[in-house]
Amino acid sequence: MIRRGRRSRQDNSVSRAEHDRIITLVNSLTDAVLSTDKDGIVTIYNAAAMSLLDVNAGIHGRHINNLLQLTTLQHQPLDVFRQLSRSPAIRVRDDILMLLKHGDKIRLEATFAPILGGHSAVADGYVLILRDITKAKSLEQERDEFISVVSHELRTPVAVAEGALDNARLLAQRGYTRKVYEALQEAHRQVVFLARMINDLGTLSRTERGLADAPEVIDLIPLVKQLHETYAPQAAAKSLAFNLDIDPQAGSVYVSRLYLEELLQNFITNAIKYTPRGAITLIVRRQQTHVTISVKDTGIGIGKSDLNKIFDRFYRAEDYRTRQTSGTGLGLYIARKLAQKLETTIHVTSRLNHGSTFSFTLPIYH
Repeated sequence: MIRRGRRSRQDNSVSRAEHDRIITLVNSLTDAVLSTDKDGIVTIYNAAAMSLLDVNAGIHGRHINNLLQLTTLQHQPLDVFRQLSRSPAIRVRDDILMLLKHGDKIRLEATFAPILGGHSAVADGYVLILRDITKAKSLEQERDEFISVVSHELRTPVAVAEGALDNARLLAQRGYTRKVYEALQEAHRQVVFLARMINDLGTLSRTERGLADAPEVIDLIPLVKQLHETYAPQAAAKSLAFNLDIDPQAGSVYVSRLYLEELLQNFITNAIKYTPRGAITLIVRRQQTHVTISVKDTGIGIGKSDLNKIFDRFYRAEDYRTRQTSGTGLGLYIARKLAQKLETTIHVTSRLNHGSTFSFTLPIYH
């Protein structure tokens, strides 16, 4: 509780200086602070409070209830002055919404504190502290949802692998050699899927934490040639042509090598996975001060209804041809995160049964 004791005459002689120090301290806070008298009339406030309320004129002398229109998460109106005066103890609650002028809402954490005079239990006034926790709560919810979805996605392959291995053990005891091989093959497929998901989660974790994000000058021609050399065998294994179309004046970029390589690897492996026949082309085109890098394929393509969802977590198109592959549904979600780290945007053009092109643009390093 905030207490304000009785002042002597000597104390009163320095009250103005104390008041000025309090105002300076309150204005230095990033949280919105409003102090009222015992009737709820605002007497002190800081710059953060004016910013939160989006007002330019002073709010001194106005009633706290007329300034703040708050509701609970259940959209029940909140009487601010009643919340301030209902208890002599300091209370905190974070289930408060504030409606903004354009219809948006923000989530607030509010601290309600009485100012007690001397040894009296009766409040002389109140302090209200408001903190915008919209982003923090959004991240918390996103994290919880992500953990829930990951747990769900891992449960199926683990159960299938466990069942296949148990089946293989029983078949081996009975001498069914061929069926043991089939059971082990299924278990191996599920373990490979799990390994792929763990690798994707590791990439996502590195990206979110900003690890290895130090930029460096990267000559694009050697980079794309190295990627072509790395993935050409995978394309050849599916009888796919893997072509290079490089502008000889491609130049260099100044970005994180890890993020750029992982983004291009993501596009190339996706193109190989979803192209049953035809070709994949890695294209580098320079346009004066920028360079556009694209991966084009002649694969199954993406339907219009799926195009705006493909970058969502764990999203996989309902197309049966997509379901036949063993993707984790994290690849393009990670690609979007990598692109954000590279300060660029992924552009997609696609047509069912005709293929897709994924591209992004980076500034040329001079």
